[in-house]
Amino acid sequence: MKIIGIIPSRYDSTRFQGKPLALIGGKPMVEHVYKRVCQAKCLDDVFVATDNQRIADAVAKFNGKTLITSVDNRSGTDRLAEAAEKLNLADNDLIVNIQGDQPLLNPVSIDEMVRPFLSADHSDEKLEMTTLAFKIVNQQEITNPKDVKVVFDNQGFALYFSRSPIPCGRDGSGHYATYKHLGFYAYKRRFLDIFRKLPTGRLENIEKLEQLRVLEHGYSIKIVITAYDSPEVDLPEDIERIERLLADSNF
Repeated sequence: MKIIGIIPSRYDSTRFQGKPLALIGGKPMVEHVYKRVCQAKCLDDVFVATDNQRIADAVAKFNGKTLITSVDNRSGTDRLAEAAEKLNLADNDLIVNIQGDQPLLNPVSIDEMVRPFLSADHSDEKLEMTTLAFKIVNQQEITNPKDVKVVFDNQGFALYFSRSPIPCGRDGSGHYATYKHLGFYAYKRRFLDIFRKLPTGRLENIEKLEQLRVLEHGYSIKIVITAYDSPEVDLPEDIERIERLLADSNF
């Protein structure tokens, strides 16, 4: 079984055009992401999947690997599926979807996310997809719609993802953990092909969260809790915050 990390990367963005090439500490963001991903022990190879030559050229400058994909892909999931086809991956091979706007990701969390697929005693046939969650420590993230929250069952499978606070204490008080979804995924190749063909879900359309499509169509997502946060870059003004964190030894 091969385990391949793929970073979907596009130049055009309504809120931050050219985001993968934004400089962080003098290096393009895509370089930070790529080099951190390459430190994960579980991956056999890492590629940037892009439809933009400027991004491909930037990756080539730091000796990274690129897959040129179609400009017609409607989402990062479709871009991943096309990349899997180009790599001729088998149905049971694993594809790790890396968020290209999270330059401080910890490679250990990638290994953690893949581990359920590698467990020798794991015979659960419904394990087709995993993702990461982090216990929120910054209370502002609980109410910020930008930060997606997730709740899960006693076996660790997702019940729901939302931009709203979940769970929401009825009495407005009490001490309980709230988990933030980090947006990285690992899937079997065969499930990625299923996922990309599913119709857009009603809840997905409301929340604008693609992973809800999986739950709405009756499939499962295993949640892996990681101790490592992964702040994201949404807007140009986020760069300064990321650079401060980059100078912090914890990142």
